[in-house]
Amino acid sequence: MSYEQKLMQMKKMLKKTDSKVVPEAVKVVAQAPPYEQAWLDAGLTKEVNKHGIVYKRIVEYAKDYQHGDIVLSGLKSTLEEWKKSGEAHPLSPDFSKPLVFFDTETTGLKGAGTLIFLLGFIVETASSFKLTQYVLPGPDHEAAFLYASKLWETSTTLVTYNGKSFDVPQLETRWTMNRKEIPPLLEHTQIDLLHGSRRIWKDEMGTFRLPAIEEEKLGFMRDGDIPGHMAPIIYQDAVKNGRAELLMKVLVHNEWDILSLVALYIRSTDLLLKTETPESAITHTNIGKWFADLKSHERSKQVFASAIATYGVDHPATHFHFGFILKREQQYVDAVASFSIAAAGLTGRERIVALEELAKLYEHKLKELKKALDITQEAIWLVQVATDLTAAFQKRVGNDFAKREIRIKRKLFPGQSHDTTLDGSY
Repeated sequence: MSYEQKLMQMKKMLKKTDSKVVPEAVKVVAQAPPYEQAWLDAGLTKEVNKHGIVYKRIVEYAKDYQHGDIVLSGLKSTLEEWKKSGEAHPLSPDFSKPLVFFDTETTGLKGAGTLIFLLGFIVETASSFKLTQYVLPGPDHEAAFLYASKLWETSTTLVTYNGKSFDVPQLETRWTMNRKEIPPLLEHTQIDLLHGSRRIWKDEMGTFRLPAIEEEKLGFMRDGDIPGHMAPIIYQDAVKNGRAELLMKVLVHNEWDILSLVALYIRSTDLLLKTETPESAITHTNIGKWFADLKSHERSKQVFASAIATYGVDHPATHFHFGFILKREQQYVDAVASFSIAAAGLTGRERIVALEELAKLYEHKLKELKKALDITQEAIWLVQVATDLTAAFQKRVGNDFAKREIRIKRKLFPGQSHDTTLDGSY
């Protein structure tokens, strides 16, 4: 029998074989948990969608509601300030998207087995601020829980505290685990106020935990709050035993977190965009440097100038950063004044850099070679005796200053020999 004949015979045999029809898997919708009534009695309401059951809590706040020292209605002027400023800044919102303040509570800090059990959102409505919290009844309802958030439906600007590193990655992980059942998670613009707080209050606060920010910068004290690390334990107990009293305290903990996001966003914007907002010289210098790092030089100049007008020479670090703005604008005499204040008042690396800038300005811009030489020789001595500089920095600036000294002497005393050995031992 030929090869072709064998193939035809096998084909006939396949036709005679009864094909088995595999029925489609029917998704079993999870039933309501036995503790449902206890949760409802505690103040939660039930929401059912095509994926299962989720429980939620809604709280509305009047526009004049005050959280600590901050009135929530200030959010309107906050958004107006950002729109008016035109700044492309990490804290500026995307005005094409709704602004949503967002926080989660989870059963752990990392790992594929970590569940988000609470999703909390605050949005501003026409007449109020509306908090919506979704609570996970159990793992069987996770698809319903995520679906209820509507984060698959509308792209938003999410305002979080450490959300870029924690909340949103956790959300993406849980969404991936349920990707076969629910629509894809949309991409959301993110504003992370932890990053903003670190930039604004650097060197002023020992910790950037949200409760510390609340007490020191927002005037809000948590009375009767549960420790954050207890939230997963309380949730597990509420799921296992149906007890909802402590679970409601977890929801209040989350509620305060999100209210603090609104207040902190208002406070941070006031400091960033309103130079007359009172705060310390360190804070205003941090803000000016942040704008400078973002290449927003005009805004940076305004912040530094306002700080100097308020604090004078009491904070030389402000003058240090302001000097670079003035140099950039070719205001060399004013830049020398700022760097001179910085060199006299600072220590360590910044002092050496200020002297380096002064030497450059005197040599190349103001053509005052004798002053350039004096400053260069002062810097050489400081670098040699310094104990607070890294070895790499000492070597680099030591060689640079030595070369500068030779060059300036040649200009001042042409025809004389001024060569020295540059061994880098500084």
